Amino acid sequence: MDFGLKVAVLLMLAFVSTLSPVVPASDRRHWRRNRVKGSSSQGNDDDLVTDLPGQPVVDFRHYAGYVTVNEKNGRALFYWFYEAMSHPDEKPLVLWLNGGPGCSSVGYGATQEIGPFLVDTGGHGIKFNNFSWNREANMLFLESPVGVGFSYSNTSTDYKIIGDKFTADDAYTFLHQWFLKFPSYRTRTFYIAGESYAGKYVPELAELIYDKNKDPSLYIDLKGILLGNPETNDAEDWRGMMDYAWSHAVISDETHRIIRENCDFRSNDTWSNKNCSQAVDEAFNQYKEIDIYSLYTPKCLADIAPSVDQSIYQVMLKPTSSNMMPRILGGFDPCLDDYAKTFYNRLDVQKALHVSDGHHLRNWSICNQQLFDNWTDSKPSVLPIYKKLIAAGIRIWVYSGDTDGRVPVLSTRYCIDTLKLPITKTWRPWYHQKQVSGWFQEYKGLTFATFRGAGHAVPCFKPASSLAFFSAFLLGESPPSSRFSP
Repeated sequence: MDFGLKVAVLLMLAFVSTLSPVVPASDRRHWRRNRVKGSSSQGNDDDLVTDLPGQPVVDFRHYAGYVTVNEKNGRALFYWFYEAMSHPDEKPLVLWLNGGPGCSSVGYGATQEIGPFLVDTGGHGIKFNNFSWNREANMLFLESPVGVGFSYSNTSTDYKIIGDKFTADDAYTFLHQWFLKFPSYRTRTFYIAGESYAGKYVPELAELIYDKNKDPSLYIDLKGILLGNPETNDAEDWRGMMDYAWSHAVISDETHRIIRENCDFRSNDTWSNKNCSQAVDEAFNQYKEIDIYSLYTPKCLADIAPSVDQSIYQVMLKPTSSNMMPRILGGFDPCLDDYAKTFYNRLDVQKALHVSDGHHLRNWSICNQQLFDNWTDSKPSVLPIYKKLIAAGIRIWVYSGDTDGRVPVLSTRYCIDTLKLPITKTWRPWYHQKQVSGWFQEYKGLTFATFRGAGHAVPCFKPASSLAFFSAFLLGESPPSSRFSP
């Protein structure tokens, strides 16, 4: 071979060596997971999820495992964290919480609503979610407090003192301990989002962060909170629930009249009024015939959900000496709930998520009825926290699926009205894909929006528009108010 040809061959080989390697299909998922551009989570291989059964091929890392929040008592909270699908270094961190109280953010938020992997029919696998919120942010799902999902305590007395403050304190400790695992997120722009009873969890945690931020060593860059169909103020929530049931023809004029005349939802003695209690019971008897979380979709009648009336729809009448209002265990679709239960009680799934050694199964349930029954510490209103956060310049967005009877749009409107905030942008429709997605109004420090035709868990009903709404929230921009907005 002459000299010129040798040079040409050597140059060609040098060029080829700079190209990406050819990766066998069997190794492609692992290779992709370890070459994500700008990944922020190096050094946490112990929690890296590498073999989740049935997982679609993805180009982002995700992590799951435990964070100890109290060494002495052996309290540990389970989390599942998904890096953003692209440029995770450049995107904010969002903590998602579901409520109940006592329900799993992993079972609901992560795998029924906004995570990248949704539990499939029957619970035998998962499927990719094209509208996952980790398209826009790094998403952290937390099972909180202990007793929820895989989270636990080795001290039995912990389960007897669980309530709002306990939950907020442990969630705050969790965040700081989690930042030790993922130090590059320590100074990241941070948001908290959630739905239902997390309407109390989220503001309470936000207030704790704000107060603790006075110590620079504990600073978390909290920019805003996002609340979906949130429990906010007990009195207004209950008034709105009953008015909504009447206005949507669930209860009769007579039942509604009795409630109006006999129920003072601002009073701790409300439930000692027999006429009030009986009328409210009648409202829930009617709701048992449909899905209170989604008025206009079919109720699950599958044999796999025989305990619905005994759990999700059960009204918990607390003693009149308690400051906590009666509650219904939070949830959405009992069929989906059972699919999640099947999936998370698989030994191979638990091993992949680092909650089992692969030999001993941990019992997982989507909601903990016992924890729910023993919940006594609940703020009657978080509206004072709203005022405090608004004064601090922390963004608050609230949204309501308008076919939810559990925490209906009327309840949220009543709650916001009590704040008497100045209106900065009047009531108008907002759009997605040239269709009306709902209506919104902007106040000084707060944005309120509805989702047309959505139930309690909005992303289950409107995945595309909820993702677009989430993106607007992160950007601090109004939802599109023109049908032809780009």
